[in-house]
Amino acid sequence: MTATALIALEDGTLFHGHSVGASGTALGEMVFTTSMTGYQEAVTDPSYLGQILTFAAPMVGNYGAGPAGDESPRAWPSAVVMARAGDAPGTGGPEGWCDWLRKRDVVAVAGCDTRRLVRHLRDRGAMRGGVSSELGAEELLARVREHPALDGRDLASEAAAAPRELGDDGPRVVAIDCGMKESIASGLVGAGCRLSVVPAGVGAREVLDRDPAGVFISNGPGDPAAVTTVVDTVREILGQVPVFGICLGHQMLARALGLSTEKLPFGHRGANHPVRRHEDDRVEITVQNHGYAVRADGLPDGVQVSRTSLFDGSVEGLSAPELRAFSVQYHPEARPGPRDARYLFREFVGGLA
Repeated sequence: MTATALIALEDGTLFHGHSVGASGTALGEMVFTTSMTGYQEAVTDPSYLGQILTFAAPMVGNYGAGPAGDESPRAWPSAVVMARAGDAPGTGGPEGWCDWLRKRDVVAVAGCDTRRLVRHLRDRGAMRGGVSSELGAEELLARVREHPALDGRDLASEAAAAPRELGDDGPRVVAIDCGMKESIASGLVGAGCRLSVVPAGVGAREVLDRDPAGVFISNGPGDPAAVTTVVDTVREILGQVPVFGICLGHQMLARALGLSTEKLPFGHRGANHPVRRHEDDRVEITVQNHGYAVRADGLPDGVQVSRTSLFDGSVEGLSAPELRAFSVQYHPEARPGPRDARYLFREFVGGLA
């Protein structure tokens, strides 16, 4: 018999479904993605640490799961919510999706009215939530309201992996791992560099002692304003070597340059986000996964907004030419997804001395 499941939001709104993953209770910030593919890549993306991921697509898991879709060795969201979940092998791998979730102890729900849930989050904003196959509404809602919000939490160190060396030839790039996806690492190496990956929290001296030709700052979870150790490291490095940041790394660079960040109402998570490139007015269709954004007010001298979202006008890229630093809010590696921005890896590595 299929176990029933309950979803509760901190404002008291309830949704129902049935358990298709591990049984139990999970808490986190409730967010959604509009991507129709890449469900395994999303769940293994460390940027989802501390969140409950709702898929807006009406069918998830319809092409199976397997090792090729992993962005890291584990699943990161506290729970996964879907309207309908497939559970058969396919072109994505030899495992069924629900079986994949169960083996990784992910609390997962199908049969939820995700259209209503997504519209609610769009109207009210991202908020704390809970998913349970064991608790009643009153107890689950109490647990949700006691759970800490993501604001003010530094999760980058928890999401970072162990130090490692990748690639055999080319200029050395030191990557500060705040929760870096494997496809970002392979994108950098594929562009022709040797990659030394160090975890968030290392100081500027340790980074520079590796004699890098450039420094990369990765994606990751949490509130950028709370990741002060990475901001301090980047601030000390700026001007000494070229710097490139993606997603959380974009926000870390912005704060190191003196800009501030803010929480978006419900974030940008999907594979169809249009971004205007200021240098030539071309539009890139991008993959995005972030809940915070860089504020454009008070730009320091020498810092330019290089890209802008055509959805809401938010900052999607920065450039500081004199410091040889640039960043983008979106994901050039985009596996799977649009590849309009993959040139950025080649542009960064190709520009290193």
